[in-house]
Amino acid sequence: MKKKKSYSKENKNTLRLNQYLAHAGICSRREADLFIKAGIVEVNGKHITQMGYRVKEFDVVKFNGRTLKSEKKQYLLLNKPRNYSCRLENYGKRDSVFELIKNVCKEKVLPVGKLNKNTSGLLLFTNDEKLSTKLSHPKKEFKKIYHITLNNPLKSSDFKRIKEGLIIDGEKINIDLISYVLDKAKDEIGLELKSNKRNIVSKIFEQLNYKVLRLDLVFFGGLTKKDIPRKKSRFLTENEINLLKRL
Repeated sequence: MKKKKSYSKENKNTLRLNQYLAHAGICSRREADLFIKAGIVEVNGKHITQMGYRVKEFDVVKFNGRTLKSEKKQYLLLNKPRNYSCRLENYGKRDSVFELIKNVCKEKVLPVGKLNKNTSGLLLFTNDEKLSTKLSHPKKEFKKIYHITLNNPLKSSDFKRIKEGLIIDGEKINIDLISYVLDKAKDEIGLELKSNKRNIVSKIFEQLNYKVLRLDLVFFGGLTKKDIPRKKSRFLTENEINLLKRL
């Protein structure tokens, strides 16, 4: 269930200063208390060191001299179906992922990384630019698990080559785990890796003359599809948000 800002009846249209800083993406609430005590936060031109200080709707808040915006950071996880585009130019079209979340939150959130149109699975949306930039960087490595369907059964020799690591675009791609999907034909593969390079899974199999027919991202940095049907989404918990920030 979506958390609401903790406004009280006595303090209508106000927000605690530490929450304001957290919503602006500066830091956690606990870290915000330290910054406030240090006197580097200003409200309407005055340095504020008081714990529990409340910010009004039209107050001007500055952190280290920079004016902040108080839009609440949102973190939304979608179970993306196939044949939906992540491209901004498709915004408003029926086959756009944005159509699946348009009524979920009022803030403008964008996808972290971009799954190809024919790729399904976990897709994170947020307006936290700092986190999005970190998780989208091609050199940022963290655990991802894919369920892959190939056009032909994967030969044991090719299985071994992938496990040992192929050279893709001049760089060795390390695989943490590869397996045949239990009780399925050998054209269905589970693949765990940390590489964040675009289209890396398809490139691995294309190098061995296989075509990826279906690609489903089932695990993303600690997040799973559990209890999220296709086309549906949910907000991350505070623990999940902190987990991503620690990656």
